[in-house]
Amino acid sequence: MDSSTNSPRITVERDGHVLLIGLNRPEKRNAADFRMITELATAYGELERDPELRAGFVFANGEHFTAGLDLADVGPRIGPDGLDLVPGGGINPWQVGGTQLSKPVVMAVQGTCLTLGIELILASDITVAADSTTFGQIEVSRGILPFGGATIRLPRAVGWGNAMRWILTGDQFDAAEAHRIGLVQEVVAHGTQYDRGLELARRVASQAPLAVQAALASARLAVREGDAAAEAGLQPALVKLAASEDSRIGMHAFLSRRPAEFVGR
Repeated sequence: MDSSTNSPRITVERDGHVLLIGLNRPEKRNAADFRMITELATAYGELERDPELRAGFVFANGEHFTAGLDLADVGPRIGPDGLDLVPGGGINPWQVGGTQLSKPVVMAVQGTCLTLGIELILASDITVAADSTTFGQIEVSRGILPFGGATIRLPRAVGWGNAMRWILTGDQFDAAEAHRIGLVQEVVAHGTQYDRGLELARRVASQAPLAVQAALASARLAVREGDAAAEAGLQPALVKLAASEDSRIGMHAFLSRRPAEFVGR
């Protein structure tokens, strides 16, 4: 029996303006059963709704980030319309359901990082990998396709040939290759990935939150709808931000050469 039956599959803690979201099924290599997925969606919903939260930090308890989908638990739940993964108030963590998270997410990964783990990376914004990490988009070896966004985002993130090399073969690759193709942004010594990831999340959260969200939205708009759509929104976004209290705080900090303490207004 799973010893963590009564334990949360996802741990949620606050570190200032950062929401710490931890995968918490280490005895199963953090394989994602239905309960873990719904708890993760709930955590993402909390991050989105709370104005005091400015960034998310996703990590994993134990030696491995995730062994991927727990097919024994999730497979039988796939109905004629697919999977309903999102409880009320939640957000699909892979953001392939039409709702996008407006706040940035930093990730730290280690050990095994398979299938939906890679897709969480692709749906996030900055990822730090331990040099111990082994990646694999292995769905074709299980008779299914990646359904958390890898077919959409991986070619865009790493190039068509690199994406097809790993998606179509189901082969696994190491952290050096993940960094070479641009899947992860930093590779650090095993055991230091959490501290470095949290450092980056705190750094993001220390910036003006409205400006961070506007920059993120502009970049995503360019990806989803093209340069022209993003270009049309630049000046209106600038005008709105320039009238904010945070803009005044930022300018005062620049002139006084002191750190800014942004308020999100």
